[in-house]
Amino acid sequence: MMNSAPTVSPHRSRGARHGRQWRAVGWTRPLLIGAALVSAAGSLLWTAAVSGFEQPRVTLAFGVLVALGEFARITLPGGREAAPIASASAMSYAFLFTIAGDPVPHSGVQVVAVVAVGMALGELPHVMVGRPPHWGDLARRLLNVAVIALLFRPLVALIDLEGPLWWMALLLMAVIVVGVWAADSVAAAAIRADRLRTRFGVTVRDEMRAQVAIGMAVGASAILMALSVHVMGLTTLLVFTAPLLVTQVAFRRYAQIRLTYLQTVRALSRVTEVGGYVETGHSHRVSRLAQGIGRELGMSESELLELEYAALMHDIGQLSLRDPIPSGATVLASPPEQRSIAELGSAIVRETGVLDGVAELVRRQCEPYTGDGEAGPPPLGSRIIKVANAFDDLVGGSADRDRVEAVLQRLRMDTGHEYDPVVVEALATVLQRPDFHWRGD
Repeated sequence: MMNSAPTVSPHRSRGARHGRQWRAVGWTRPLLIGAALVSAAGSLLWTAAVSGFEQPRVTLAFGVLVALGEFARITLPGGREAAPIASASAMSYAFLFTIAGDPVPHSGVQVVAVVAVGMALGELPHVMVGRPPHWGDLARRLLNVAVIALLFRPLVALIDLEGPLWWMALLLMAVIVVGVWAADSVAAAAIRADRLRTRFGVTVRDEMRAQVAIGMAVGASAILMALSVHVMGLTTLLVFTAPLLVTQVAFRRYAQIRLTYLQTVRALSRVTEVGGYVETGHSHRVSRLAQGIGRELGMSESELLELEYAALMHDIGQLSLRDPIPSGATVLASPPEQRSIAELGSAIVRETGVLDGVAELVRRQCEPYTGDGEAGPPPLGSRIIKVANAFDDLVGGSADRDRVEAVLQRLRMDTGHEYDPVVVEALATVLQRPDFHWRGD
């Protein structure tokens, strides 16, 4: 029986504040793309018409490396697009101050022009076969190089070219930390916050963590390439590109393993649908709803991944039932039966040996949000799954807005004990977004 909550308006006002977290950065992606286009066009015109290309042989060598690296770009977990070899080559070209002791006179504008042409040539085969890049990520890669070139190239005239290399390496590292890790993380976070409809502060932390490994590999390779050319000439470029190629292969393999893991979980979640225990598409809809709510409430990327796994497998315990629940709607089952399904599902997930956190979310999904015993309130992920599952059990794949509103009102009526009011209002906020298609259509 549903309990009447004393008031709903405080919960609704709190949920209404969630959506403003990401809309403030909606201009970031077009702004970055526009800035990259202006930088590329302006640098090409200036270099071609005014200054000319200094040292064509050096320009060609780095342009080819950038093009090859861009052609070999990879997609990392979380949908992040990266081109480690292209980025390292471009940065090393910006960092170049001598070649085997001979000064390098090219300007920062020429660096941007050469990198822009190399990126365009490297992306051309992808575009021709219908695999265009993430334009926001491509713009970020070009602007990163532009920032580094404009920061570093004016300093070349002030550098003691005969001095020790260790302080030069420190200077280059400082430029990378400011220009690549910090600035690029903020730009990537703004794009991601807009694309995923989540909070900017959360995506900044996620991007900074995600880019530490790849950023350090790219930055270190760029410094080594620049310093090796300074000492031994252009012939050393390929030698120092090889370790970065190995790193790129390792990142690609890691991304493939993560994708395979997620596909396996998704396939496993469909067992209950194939067996007739739940409606077709139920697990997928609950997963989409849960992720939307989690982003609205500011969950980090790692928490969202764990939530996605748990939401996909939240009903797997129904496989133990002798007689399936009608339509698989566990919200209509008795509390002991709900608890049994959750416990058995958790045990199945725990058998993997690597998803203990997911198993805990599955185990506690049936508990009231205020807590059920000495363990205290269930984790936020469990509370989210409870609301998302109840909503989809009662709405299903229906597109009727009146039905959706009626179910939301029913959930609100039981926020005094059963459902977390903050989660319910976050769900209501997410459902109001015209670009959120939780039914998968």
